[in-house]
Amino acid sequence: QVQLVESGGGLVQPGGSLRLSCAASGSIFSINDMGWYRQAPGKQRELVATITGGGSANYADSVKGRFTISRDNAKNTVSLQMNSLKPEDTAVYYCNADIQRTWRNFQVRYWGQGTQVTVSS
Repeated sequence: QVQLVESGGGLVQPGGSLRLSCAASGSIFSINDMGWYRQAPGKQRELVATITGGGSANYADSVKGRFTISRDNAKNTVSLQMNSLKPEDTAVYYCNADIQRTWRNFQVRYWGQGTQVTVSS
């Protein structure tokens, strides 16, 4: 089994910072793209940031200049540094990873269970 577990969520005031992390574990041969999505109450899940296996990142327009995605391939983790947080950033944040379990398997996208981020005074 492959598992992705997020951590680092919580309550923060506007203008503050949080760092989310996500660790993949289990039977893993390789990991390609990784990313973060979020879902606010009453809204669809939306892309926040993605990062390729080679470290190339892209971001949603709403978080450019404020969020930074990174990964540690040796530890099978992906992180999201969130600065200058706004109330509209409040959402459940989900990590995902495109994982090949063995060299004979095809790639599958796995999702974490989500972690709550609340930006409020």
